[in-house]
Amino acid sequence: MGSIFEATGRFPWRLLLVCYCVAEVTVGQVRYSVPEEMATGSVVGNIVQDLGLDVKRLKSGRARIFTEDGSEYIGLNLDKGALIVNQRIDREDLCAQVSPCSLHFQIILDNPMELHPIDVEILDINDNAPVFAKKEMSFEIGEFAVKGARFSLDSAKDPDVALNTLQTYRLTPADTFKLNIISRPDGSKYVEMVLENLLDRENQDEHKLILTAYDGGDPPKSGSVKINVIVIDANDNAPVFSQAVYRVTVPENAPMGTLMLRVSATDADKGTNGEVLYSFSQNSDSTSSAFNIDPHTGEITVRGELNYEKAKHYEIDIEATDKGGLRDTSKVLIDVSDLNDNAPVISIISLSNPIPEDSAPDTVIAMLNIKDLDSGKNGQVKCFISRDLPFKIKSASSNFYSLVSDDVLDRETVPEYNITITAIDEGSPPFSTNKTINLRISDVNDHAPAFPQPSFTAFIAENNSPGVSVFSVRASDSDSGNNARISYFLEESQVNGLSASAYFTVNAESGEIHAVRSFDYEQTKEFQIRVKAQDGGSPPLSSNVSVTVTIQDQNDNPPQVLYPVQTGGSLVAEIVPRSADVSYLVTKVVAVDVDSGQNAWLSYKLQKATDRALFEVGLQNGEIRTIRQVTDKDAVKQRLTVIVEDNGQPSRSATVIVNVAVADSFPEVLSEFTDFTHDKEYNDNMTFYLVLALAVVSFLFITCVVVIISVKIYRWRRERLFCKSGGNLPVIPYYPPLYADVGGTGTLKHAYNYEVYGTTDSRKSDVKFSRPFSQSTLSVDHNRTMTVPRHRPASEDMLTEVSSASRSLKAAPSYV
Repeated sequence: MGSIFEATGRFPWRLLLVCYCVAEVTVGQVRYSVPEEMATGSVVGNIVQDLGLDVKRLKSGRARIFTEDGSEYIGLNLDKGALIVNQRIDREDLCAQVSPCSLHFQIILDNPMELHPIDVEILDINDNAPVFAKKEMSFEIGEFAVKGARFSLDSAKDPDVALNTLQTYRLTPADTFKLNIISRPDGSKYVEMVLENLLDRENQDEHKLILTAYDGGDPPKSGSVKINVIVIDANDNAPVFSQAVYRVTVPENAPMGTLMLRVSATDADKGTNGEVLYSFSQNSDSTSSAFNIDPHTGEITVRGELNYEKAKHYEIDIEATDKGGLRDTSKVLIDVSDLNDNAPVISIISLSNPIPEDSAPDTVIAMLNIKDLDSGKNGQVKCFISRDLPFKIKSASSNFYSLVSDDVLDRETVPEYNITITAIDEGSPPFSTNKTINLRISDVNDHAPAFPQPSFTAFIAENNSPGVSVFSVRASDSDSGNNARISYFLEESQVNGLSASAYFTVNAESGEIHAVRSFDYEQTKEFQIRVKAQDGGSPPLSSNVSVTVTIQDQNDNPPQVLYPVQTGGSLVAEIVPRSADVSYLVTKVVAVDVDSGQNAWLSYKLQKATDRALFEVGLQNGEIRTIRQVTDKDAVKQRLTVIVEDNGQPSRSATVIVNVAVADSFPEVLSEFTDFTHDKEYNDNMTFYLVLALAVVSFLFITCVVVIISVKIYRWRRERLFCKSGGNLPVIPYYPPLYADVGGTGTLKHAYNYEVYGTTDSRKSDVKFSRPFSQSTLSVDHNRTMTVPRHRPASEDMLTEVSSASRSLKAAPSYV
């Protein structure tokens, strides 16, 4: 360390006009030397330069000063990177007579944590003059005092140290007494007044002296005290102690009143002049408060509480004085032995709380200072934590430890730790101290949202309102905060050729799935969509779930009658011969419902009939049959109204009118239907009607010829198409799947065989069914009146072909 003394050994006082400091760096530790009483704000040293740091590092590391006793004499200027005087430093108040006097502290930086010990030595300046405790001292000395008699004088006190402290004494006048200055082993000076010449009370009964104390400053300072010496008669022998120095050791926990030792002094005089009184010297006022001396016996006992950590040694000056005022002095050296009476003290000087769960092992969490005021083994401390925790304690330097992570942390498993740090000394019995740190683990986005199952199924009835809620999906995330804040999105995918967002939308906050449009079960029965759940982490994590939306059918379609076909202007009739037996199959009502399930189950009922006792309708298959034998009395023209109902709630229905002709020959039927459909007022002009009927028959004949030729061409073309397609005929439209007649409960019974020529339009299909001519179908135009000769073969052939064509739709359900 650089010296601040000149060659003369005196302190350079002129250097106090500027800020003066000396720095020395040794093995990671920086030392400075500054004089006391420096102005606040004075620069102690450039810590940035001496530690090899920069100002940015000091600021980013939140550099700060840590002292074990909490003092703030030295401050840190982060902007300049310099140590400055933070408050007035009085070396005498700080260290008393201890030399060298140093301030010990540490500079701590974070991110990463660093610890730099700093020592600042406080140099003494001559700011204190020697001072005596009393302004005046008095002595009574007998006239028979021998030459060389010694008289102990009160020493002056100078709190300065080294050359600035007390150096010498001077006694004036010096004709009768002289000074004897004695240096103690600790460097202090003890002064005695020695009788140089014999006293003569009759010549001079009082001597007035001045004792002056000088220090070694430049310029030196001094202090003085008056000494009054009164010469008395008789007592010419002074007490003498048995030992010049007494030494004793006492434990620091010694109770009050404990006897430490007994001192003794003898006086050769007799009587009252030989009686000796013991007392502490005035020089021992600062230490005698802890002890007591019996003035008669010389027993020294413990008076106050002893603490090894505050004072390890005591030096007491004692005096033995006789009645004549003669005295002798001795010294008592008291050593205080240490006991393990202090527990370790744990101080947290830096703590990172919380720490992220992805912190790597050996991450510094806290820096600790652990100290024990005891000495030796009593002050040696061990520090540890529980082995079950994923942390460990490392020793950074003397009395400093760091708490670091020792394993992988997982906030979702353990969100916080209570770390109990135990410090135990090696005394007997040992003392221990615990300190608990509540360490929180901060979250990292390391978990993706999770759905409770990989897929869901939702149901929604068709014809729903747009915007109706379909289903709600919920995902959970083990993270916390924004890392667990989940948003829901509909993944882009194609559904029936359109984007999934054209059908559904998802609420980003609640996961509620809403329908964008109304659905039709008959068009689409099921949708497959995917919903993505994404958290709010950075980067975000996500997961998907499949949702199957099933459309539920509603009874929104009425039955559709396929046969018999309802025409607008002409009347189609089924012919029943009068010879027909009971249960004769007149025709079959064929209907379908495009709904599904119960909504497509159809039932047939006869609503109205010309003769309800003649016909009945099969409830399940729609077959119209006779329920009794046909008689000649039955009317030729029969009109049946059949209602077809589905099984929905509420049910829907359709109505069809079936015309039935009861006759054995076509002319009879024709005559009956002609008479039935026209008013009797036309009978007066029969000739006109016969001519008109002839014209109609001619027109029908030509029409039938054209129809037959067209049918033949059409069949020829169908046969060619059938051969080319391998027999794969298109299905009649609007038939629901699996619409079949099983066991006679469906629409048609399998007992009837039909020869079908199917097309994409069921109304153009052709059917052949072997029946007697009497069961053929008659088509009559209500707008015309015609008479047909009964014995024209050409007319009968024509009617046969027309009847065959008109029955073309009766066998259409055989496709099902």
